[in-house]
Amino acid sequence: MAKTCAQLFEGLDCTILGNPEEEVSGIAYRSDAVKPGDVFFCIVGMKVDGHSFAQDAIDRGAKILVVQRKVYLADATDVTEVVVSDTRKAMAHAAAVFYDHPSQDISLVGVTGTNGKTTTTFLVEHIARVAGRRTGVIGTVGVNVGDVHEKSAHTTPESPDLQGLFARMRDAQVDVVAMEVSSHALDLLRTWGTRFSVTAFTNLTQDHLDYHHTFEAYFEAKALLFSADYPAKRVICVDDKWGRELLRRCSAAGDNVVTTGFDPSAQIHPGEVVYAPTHTTVELHVRGDRYRFDYPLVGRFNVSNIMNAFGIALQLGIPAQIIIQALEDAPQVPGRLERVRTAHDGGVSVFVDYAHTPDALKKALGSIIALTPGRTFCVFGCGGDRDSGKRSIMGREALSADFAIVTSDNPRSEDPLAIIADIESGMSAGKDRYEVVPDRRDAIARALELAQAGDSVLIAGKGHEDYQIVGDEVRHFDDRAVAAEELERRFGGSAAGKEVE
Repeated sequence: MAKTCAQLFEGLDCTILGNPEEEVSGIAYRSDAVKPGDVFFCIVGMKVDGHSFAQDAIDRGAKILVVQRKVYLADATDVTEVVVSDTRKAMAHAAAVFYDHPSQDISLVGVTGTNGKTTTTFLVEHIARVAGRRTGVIGTVGVNVGDVHEKSAHTTPESPDLQGLFARMRDAQVDVVAMEVSSHALDLLRTWGTRFSVTAFTNLTQDHLDYHHTFEAYFEAKALLFSADYPAKRVICVDDKWGRELLRRCSAAGDNVVTTGFDPSAQIHPGEVVYAPTHTTVELHVRGDRYRFDYPLVGRFNVSNIMNAFGIALQLGIPAQIIIQALEDAPQVPGRLERVRTAHDGGVSVFVDYAHTPDALKKALGSIIALTPGRTFCVFGCGGDRDSGKRSIMGREALSADFAIVTSDNPRSEDPLAIIADIESGMSAGKDRYEVVPDRRDAIARALELAQAGDSVLIAGKGHEDYQIVGDEVRHFDDRAVAAEELERRFGGSAAGKEVE
């Protein structure tokens, strides 16, 4: 797998100062991860400039530095410097070359959008498995390489980690990979040099404006996955103006596009939909054909996810009947409207969902309200060091429940009470329909204390996460496990033997 410096940067506009035949045994972008023979990329970040760590990288054995400006270091005359205009793009290019362009050997599906990415990728993986393909998943919940599950630090890994992962999947004979592609990853060029078979768009609602600042910039980051830099077949949900704009662009470029949405003009759209507490029955119109089937996911927003997955599977060449067969046995996606079950629940339905944006919270609550004969309670908070502009909006959306309990999410470096105050600023219209319980376990217990038979409780914001970040401390905390314990505490029996479905 070793490459020379010249091979690694062939085709890239750069200047090699030193030995172009220097061999590279690995790629590093953190100096503390450098091993002898590695090339070290001096990444210019938002808080830290990697050029400042060049000497540390050399001391650890780096023989090549990739820089945006020449670095003058003592006793480094045998170090080759590669000068480029953008070290991030250079790193993504080099990573793809180093691992022999592994994305070219798999059918790679890239799914982007604010909400629905995780569920859509899980559904695509499941459909491909039923179709007899060996599969992989990369995203928020983690990484699947065939049957092996691994945790992941980022929704979309950094380019060397991503290309290395593709290479492992290729070597494990994985042939279909469904991958979440975040706006950050696209903006930071983590996927540069990657070849996709299908790219899909779910929706665009408020999130990450602390990073992108405007909706337009957020959209343009997502839109990169549908540009000429990433030629592929497309699947686009046209239920919002952003999807319709993507469709316009892709149509003008002559791309192969399948459209989805509740709009009857979409190539894949629903006719009659019947919602139940445990499943959904849908009549789906697919390019002029009609299919009626049940699937074990609930809520209106999952209809969108089902349609997107259907469109992606068609673009992968999987027949409609196999897609339906797979969807009828669709898996529960961790932390996505996941039902918590225990031996004793008192007739109270408890759901855990990752909803951490206003639109996701609105849709999750709307789905549960439609399925609940009694009252609906919502336990939620907002993360610290993230888009603060959405906090008051989430507070307002939470009031669609009969009663809301505002609590702490992952406050990180912020004061949890200050975050809660931001949320409350959007809840003035319902002062008698919410209360504040800062401790998350106490908030869950409070909701279950108030709930009676026939009621539902939505615990939103963290979903599959089994931790809570307070300051620099990562504490174990799983909404599903805590809810199960508190259900048992309220309605009798032992917490032992609880089951999370």
